[in-house]
Amino acid sequence: MIAPALPLDGSADAYLWRPRRQERPAVLARKYSTWWLKALFIAYLVSLAFVVFLPAREASTVTGFVGVIAGWLSFLGLPPDAAGIGVEFVANIVLFVPFGAFVRLLRPVLWSWWTLALLAAASSGTIEVLQLAIPGRVTALSDVIANTLGALAGLAVAKKLA
Repeated sequence: MIAPALPLDGSADAYLWRPRRQERPAVLARKYSTWWLKALFIAYLVSLAFVVFLPAREASTVTGFVGVIAGWLSFLGLPPDAAGIGVEFVANIVLFVPFGAFVRLLRPVLWSWWTLALLAAASSGTIEVLQLAIPGRVTALSDVIANTLGALAGLAVAKKLA
């Protein structure tokens, strides 16, 4: 069978034109949810910067709950120093849980346990180094460890929810 000849006057474009496919609702929902996740991630990063880069005196007014909880635990019989260190460690874990969750939800294919652990440790290490220049702030390796654990916990939560 011989195919029909197409006209040479440019009207052949009509044969090649196809209407654009409509995007499925799931694709549109994914685009909008990604936009909202990005906006929430930026808000989280701004809040994180606010907490970690304040000078020590101002930071204690923002994170004063650590001292309050440590006081409660010392009232229950724990030594005050140990209670303060433990509550601060747990607070650092909680502080980075959203980091791991947002990274996983925004780019699910890119992040494995190891790559997220490296990103979290590098981010936390950068924060700790920058805190050296802030009056009254104290840096500690335990903060990097706690923040990395928090990011990994966030990754686990995001994987469970997905």
